[in-house]
Amino acid sequence: MVGGFEVGAVPFNPDGWGPPESTTATTTAANSNLPLNVPFAPFSRSDKLGRIADWTRTFNNPTRSKNPADSVFDFTNDESFPGSADDDSSFRLVDGKPPPRPKFGPRWRFQQQRQLPQRRDEEVEARKREAEKERARRDRLYNLNRSNVNMPRREAAVFKSSVDIQPEWNMLDQIPFSTFSKLSFSVPEPEDLLLCGGLEFYDRSYDRVTPKNERRLERFKNRNFFKVTTTDDPVIRRLANEDKATVFATDTILSTLMCAPRSVYSWDIVVQRVGNKLFFDKRDGSQLDLLSVHETSQEPLPEAKDDINSAYSLSVEAAYINQNFSQQVLIRDGNKVTFDEPNPFANEGEEVASVAYRYRRWKLDDEMYLVARCEVQSVVEVNKQRSFLTLNALNEFDPKYSGVDWRQKLETQRGAVLATELKNNANKLAKWTAQALLGSADLMKLGYVSRVHPRDHFNHVILAVVGYKPREFAAQINLNTSNMWGIVKSIVDLCMKLNEGKYVLVKDPSKPQVRIYEVPADAFENDYVEEPLPEDEQVQPPTENADGAEATPANDVEEKPIEAQA
Repeated sequence: MVGGFEVGAVPFNPDGWGPPESTTATTTAANSNLPLNVPFAPFSRSDKLGRIADWTRTFNNPTRSKNPADSVFDFTNDESFPGSADDDSSFRLVDGKPPPRPKFGPRWRFQQQRQLPQRRDEEVEARKREAEKERARRDRLYNLNRSNVNMPRREAAVFKSSVDIQPEWNMLDQIPFSTFSKLSFSVPEPEDLLLCGGLEFYDRSYDRVTPKNERRLERFKNRNFFKVTTTDDPVIRRLANEDKATVFATDTILSTLMCAPRSVYSWDIVVQRVGNKLFFDKRDGSQLDLLSVHETSQEPLPEAKDDINSAYSLSVEAAYINQNFSQQVLIRDGNKVTFDEPNPFANEGEEVASVAYRYRRWKLDDEMYLVARCEVQSVVEVNKQRSFLTLNALNEFDPKYSGVDWRQKLETQRGAVLATELKNNANKLAKWTAQALLGSADLMKLGYVSRVHPRDHFNHVILAVVGYKPREFAAQINLNTSNMWGIVKSIVDLCMKLNEGKYVLVKDPSKPQVRIYEVPADAFENDYVEEPLPEDEQVQPPTENADGAEATPANDVEEKPIEAQA
């Protein structure tokens, strides 16, 4: 049987708490087996009891603040433990650098979490992730649609010249757009020489159209739209014979010149100097007959011409949308406002679109007058006063390109939608505004037309129609009337100094400048195909006054463009 455990003698202190101050010799002898200098922390009855023992402390960390109450557990100066003191004195640290921390592992993760900044809002992070995905998607589409992967710039492929510059053309001058910004010229109010055509009344119910009650865009295949150039206009020919002016143009050509500094795509205008008169013309099938889309946008469009979202396809689509919209928003009940003469381009019994041609004259100086054919598309009667309207349509083809979904933003953030269009289509909107100012329209109606589906470029819906006063809208888009006329006046003065002949103004496809070329008298007269013929296929057309010897070779080579068209 195991012997019992002997506790030993415990001295009694009759004077207070703890062991007595002095013990008897017998007690000391009896307890001689106890270690000397055992620490004891004196305390009173009001003190809280602390630790009995602390086995976790270390005195090797000098940066740790020491608690005075823990000094009782400090045995570094205790002579009862001489071995530990010898070990400490003989110990030397070979490398004072801290051991390297592992870069991975649970301990590293927990330590790093304390150093991470405060977590950001989840919605902000989600939007950033979506923006990164969208940017990556656009880059991927851009790279897929590029015809040449090694192409340094998109502009070099997309922005081609609107007309092929032939080697026999002689460049006379080139004018940078920077000089246009400084020009200014004030013209007096114009006078109406003649009004032709007929106008139908505007249907005000379209002012209440919203994305929730959208209207399907109809197609008007039976109505004829005319894009007649200046010298083919019988009225302008008559006015020229009557010496009503010295410069003749149309509102489309004038607005192109007035807004030239905003243009990015290439365009061309034919200038004919006949005697003391100047005619500004456009070629058949010219780019001026179409409407540019996303011309001033930074977002690249697909470069394949047969793509429904290419620049050319969108221009054709926008032109048809604009024509159909201008006829759909009218009250088609047969009630028309007629003017001095009927439509000069329509045959008898032919159904024509609602349009009125205002032949107006401006005084450029004491000896120079300008006559232009201006168009308005509709009329509205308010308080027994008739007001002329211009009707144009902006078209949305894919919200991913513009970044603004019209169906969601038109009702609540219409200003943001218009601001986006002003950024992406600055030149087109400025030209529409200039045409409304030239025709002295009282109101310009802008329609917002979108595709039924982004991949369906045949079916469209009208989401909204908004009206603006041309002068107020011009001030809003920073379109200066004096600067517009200053550009026209400078180009007219430059062309009037040229000799008699035919010239062409070409906007450079890659630089903000316009060039003037002297071209042969028969240039562009055989240009019936969509794109200009190659140089070796351009021939001189037969003339009616030529004799047989000269007409024979012309007829021999005239078959080439016919074969090219076939």
